[in-house]
Formats: sequence, structure tokens, C-alpha cells
Amino acid sequence: MSIEASPTATALGADRSAVAVVTGAAGGIGAVVARALAATGVPVALLDRDIMPLWELAAELDGSAGGVLAVAADVTDSADVDSAIAKVEAELGPVTYLVNGAGVLRSGPASELTDEEWDITFAVNTSGVFHVSRAVSRVMVPRGRGSIVTIASNAAMTPRASMAAYAASKAASSMFTKCLGLELARHGIRCNVVAPGSTRTPMLTALQGDAAERASVDGTPDTYRVGIPLGRIAEPAHIAEAVLFLLSDRSAHITMHDLTVDGGASLGA
Repeated sequence: MSIEASPTATALGADRSAVAVVTGAAGGIGAVVARALAATGVPVALLDRDIMPLWELAAELDGSAGGVLAVAADVTDSADVDSAIAKVEAELGPVTYLVNGAGVLRSGPASELTDEEWDITFAVNTSGVFHVSRAVSRVMVPRGRGSIVTIASNAAMTPRASMAAYAASKAASSMFTKCLGLELARHGIRCNVVAPGSTRTPMLTALQGDAAERASVDGTPDTYRVGIPLGRIAEPAHIAEAVLFLLSDRSAHITMHDLTVDGGASLGA
């Protein structure tokens, strides 16, 4: 099923007053989510600190039915985030959907991680989710509507060798999102998590080069990692479809949920 033709996409596009914000929109899963949202006709604000790819994506999506706005912003800087959300509200309209897609990966044995590697991982993956979610929830609450999805990882619930900082940061952002969902439920705002497994993105390739995909599918017994039962890694569109579902009213009675999209790699844990 293509995202453009899916019932979920149709449901999102039917809300003509909606505006979406996607962080980490310059590449990887974030860019694919942004394209999927734009295809529904929802105005999309693209946030990232990687400026050139951000402008390129904005140019690609320019002319989409809902409109697109590129905003250079660093999610680790709360003042920068607050300014970015104010700009989105002023130029596109009231934010209805937020996708926390910005993320970094620093791998290596826990005993060999540097302070800098640990700090930047949490600054982006955890504090970034906090900064953006806080800024957006503040404008959503008075309106009594909204949907927030944080893209975490199956590593947040399954220990992975050489991924301690990444897994811990994703676990923190996942639990933060669920706690936020508990607090905002009374305001009609839903907060959910999508937890991808190995997905065909530059981040996966950076781990082990071209061998990363095969290792993910087959598993690596020496690191206690099982393979993927479905026998393939995810495409970014698989993650985007899950995100759009949790944003849309087709999931209207779902909040504080963690939807794992990993082909069975975490064995349902």
C-alpha cells in the first residue's frame, strides 16, 4: 500500500486546519516522514540544523498542496526551538502534529565512550525531544487538540552491545513521551512512540558499512543479537506509515503507546 493512497493518509489530509512539524527532516526517516505528510496535503514545517539538505527537501516539496516551510533549528538549544515553533505558527498556522525525528548515533563499548559522545547523544535524542515537545505542547494545550509521535528505537527495550548511549537515550525519550501523554490526555492531546528496528538509512550504513544490512537480518550471536524473523530490514516508508497512523484520527483512542516496527527483531519484548 502506498502512503499516498492509504486510508491513514486520506484521514490526515482531510483536516484542512492541521499543520505538522517534523524534526530531523533533512535526511533519513525524518525526510521520508516529511514527504509522506506533504503528500497528504498537510502543511509541513521541516526542522533541522543540517541546512543544505533541508533547503533541498523544501525545494523538492515546494508546491505541495499544503505548503512547506524550512526552519534551521538546533533541537539541543531550547531558545532556538522556541523561536522555530513561533515561526511555524506565524507562517504556517497552529501546530497540530509533531514528529520528533531528530537523532544521532554514537556506538562503541560503554567503557570506551567519551563524555562528548555521551553528552551529544542525550542532547539530541533526549533533550531535543523534551525541548520540541515542550514548546509544541504549550501551544497545543489551549486549543485542546494535537498528536505527538516520537521516533525512538527497539534498542530502547532490548539491550544492544556497543549501543549503550543510543539505547539509553532512546529509552529516556520514549518514557518522557509516555509521561507527557499522561499529562496531556485531559487536553485531548495524544503522545505515542514508534520504535523502529534496523532501517535502510545512512545511520545503519554508518554502523558497519554495506555489511550492516546482512548482519541485521542474520543476527550476530557473538553480541547476543538475534536476526530479523521477517528476513529483511525496514524501508523508511514502513516507519513513516506507522508514524502517520499514530498521528491521525484512525488512532484516536491510542495514547502512551509504543509501536515497534522491527520485523520481529526484538521478539515482541
